[in-house]
Amino acid sequence: MTNQNQKTRTYARNRAFSRRRNERIFEPDSIFILKLVAVVILGTLWLKFQQPVMIGYVVLNALPIGAIIGIFLIYKLEKLQYNRKIWYVLLIFMAIVSYFLPAGIVV
Repeated sequence: MTNQNQKTRTYARNRAFSRRRNERIFEPDSIFILKLVAVVILGTLWLKFQQPVMIGYVVLNALPIGAIIGIFLIYKLEKLQYNRKIWYVLLIFMAIVSYFLPAGIVV
């Protein structure tokens, strides 16, 4: 006979938060710093043109190749959604700031 009052076991290996709502840390600080440096470098990579390129009515001065690659990598490599949101914000912020700086590859 089975006991109806017995609860099934749940394993907390894959939880991001403990039962007390404390965040479980999955990565060491060195990995976080490495990701931070990688996102900043990807955000600053632009393909800039000496002569603006016309595509229809749109004038292109530069393409954010680093941001495009960074968005794809963050989506594929970061497991938790709230961590992805932080990396996306940082990547987009760096891409906007570096657009106005003399950084990038000029073609």
